[in-house]
Amino acid sequence: MNEPTSSKSSMSISIDINNLCLTFETQTEPVHALSDINLQVNSGDFVSLIGPSGCGKTTLLRVIADLEKPTSGTITVEGKSPHEARLDRSYGYVFQTPALLPWRNIESNIHLPLEMSGYSKDEQKKLSQQYLSLVSLIGFEKKYPWQLSGGMQQRVSIARALSFNPDMLLMDEPFGALDEITRDRLNEELLHLWEKTQKTVVFVTHSIPEAVFLSSKIVVMSARPGKIINVIDTNFPKDRTFDIRESTEFLEVSQLVREGLKEGHSDGS
Repeated sequence: MNEPTSSKSSMSISIDINNLCLTFETQTEPVHALSDINLQVNSGDFVSLIGPSGCGKTTLLRVIADLEKPTSGTITVEGKSPHEARLDRSYGYVFQTPALLPWRNIESNIHLPLEMSGYSKDEQKKLSQQYLSLVSLIGFEKKYPWQLSGGMQQRVSIARALSFNPDMLLMDEPFGALDEITRDRLNEELLHLWEKTQKTVVFVTHSIPEAVFLSSKIVVMSARPGKIINVIDTNFPKDRTFDIRESTEFLEVSQLVREGLKEGHSDGS
């Protein structure tokens, strides 16, 4: 799926992180969350962050989203500071849980960021229909979150994050709480959505098969303080199906990720 190395240099860089560290000050002692993070994400990449619990995957995603501030180092998002990128709505953020407002129906939940950005009611209606169609939820506009399954609620959350057409989609383990069958189906739907929209995606996961199936690039992180152990490029076609999980290439990439996780766990112990 990736272009050869010689052509990658011509790609635009969506996220550029250099020597980034983050330490949380607590009442007892400092907590070193991220250490010397160096990472470049090209426009159109699907990048998964994977590592043991507490390694800083979500913290790194939150730094990209300007929800946490690094202690040192530099980061640019679409050529801007994370703060400028947030104000410019350069990204949509999908949380671990759908975070839908229970008193709003599905259509109104998708309208929320559009209302905040000053879109007209006609524009809100048009865009909500466009993105509900993209996540295959046309006909559910007037339903309320409690009337939808967990998987359907996450699809609404994704539609809401895409509704204002951001350059990037930041996703914090959005399918982690779902059963395996629903998770597999949403993995396929997310892959098709990525192919259609050509968005840059940064995706946090604990699952090796999920990371390998979805990603063009897999960032393996160590136990705290979170460091990048390895960055693994995949070369799967964008129109891949789950059949690829039985291929030699898939198993080889999975093994590379597994070895990186073992190395990272021993480094952090």
